[in-house]
Amino acid sequence: MEQLKAKVPFGAQVDYFVKWTLISTVVGILGGLTGGIFGRAIRLAAACFQTYPWLLYLLPVSGVLIIGLYHAAGQERNKGTNMVLEAISSGEPISLSTGPLIFVSTVLTHLTGGSAGREGAALQLGGSLGSLAGKVMRLDEKDEKVAVMCGMSACFGALFGTPLAAGIFSMEVVSIGVMYYAAMVPCLFASFIGAGVAGAMGLSGEHFTIVEIPEFGIVPAVIIVCVGGLCAIISILFCLVLHQSEHWYRRFFKNPYIRILGASVLLMLLTFLVGNRDYNGSSMGLIEEAVEGHVRYEAFLLKMLFTAVTLGAGYKGGEIVPTLCVGATFGCVVGTLLKFSPSLCAACSMAALFVGVTNCPISSILIAFEMFGFEAMPYFVLAIGVSFTLSGYYGLYGSQKFVYSKIRTELINRKANE
Repeated sequence: MEQLKAKVPFGAQVDYFVKWTLISTVVGILGGLTGGIFGRAIRLAAACFQTYPWLLYLLPVSGVLIIGLYHAAGQERNKGTNMVLEAISSGEPISLSTGPLIFVSTVLTHLTGGSAGREGAALQLGGSLGSLAGKVMRLDEKDEKVAVMCGMSACFGALFGTPLAAGIFSMEVVSIGVMYYAAMVPCLFASFIGAGVAGAMGLSGEHFTIVEIPEFGIVPAVIIVCVGGLCAIISILFCLVLHQSEHWYRRFFKNPYIRILGASVLLMLLTFLVGNRDYNGSSMGLIEEAVEGHVRYEAFLLKMLFTAVTLGAGYKGGEIVPTLCVGATFGCVVGTLLKFSPSLCAACSMAALFVGVTNCPISSILIAFEMFGFEAMPYFVLAIGVSFTLSGYYGLYGSQKFVYSKIRTELINRKANE
């Protein structure tokens, strides 16, 4: 017993708890304030785009401004969210200009109708804040990694209003199969504080009501297993489309300015052909329609196309809300065809597609509970488990590492999409 006390002194645990309570409080407040301001700016930009349709014609201007800003800051090779993940996994530095750049460029993208989300930008904002806080507080390399995760959790929780999922996501997304449990208290504290601060600023979380939840049984379970399997296929397709679009842009348009100008023209043409603005911006309206149980059959394919055209060319924003939109619209279509609660299928598919592209099953379960409640719990768990297993080693983030295999109890140490 004395030997055990010598190895793990209780005082060290208390010191850790006090230290990270203070640090996570500071980072949580900063992340909540930043996330709150950013969220309100995105909502204002989206509202302006809906009120003034002519802003679509400014897509070329916003694109050139974004490329120019990154060029002026010397960040043409900025890896975005991948850079934040590498800061945690391998200690790569996060540029201090990352936060301001992603803030301004994401607002510009939404203002002029680019198809993008905001949570991916939140991870970069939060990671940049956490890294800065770590440097100001003179934390060592290991503690600075935890501070980066705190910042990610705080901004994610502030923007999406799902503090449980936000607190776990930053721990889970870096290395699949291995979680940084030492960051649990700091990340959860920071995410709840960030969400609380943003809520006090009037930024409410995303919550939806499922219209119909059938009684759970063998037949409904089989249907949801099939839905989860289909979502795994769609998640692979979505990752391939996003990554290949960037590759094709760079292959055919070497100059980044020409590249983004070409994308702006293509986005405008696509918007005119579709005849509405449903696929511009984050498309939260489409998600709401899907959860209500009615959406066009081709909606999920069009959202994938709009998002790939936008992000592949260099416009900025997140991939997570577009992922949820693709999942919701696809699930609604599948539910309609199977005549099985399109609303429930939309909700399950949102969570299933999220796990398929992020490879974070625990966070996916939590985000489903926080957005929809616990009543449909068995459906969520089944869809998420099946999609996670069948989606392979694809992902939104190329720097994400799979430490353990998804199908065998063995180390594999491979990166996503390899």
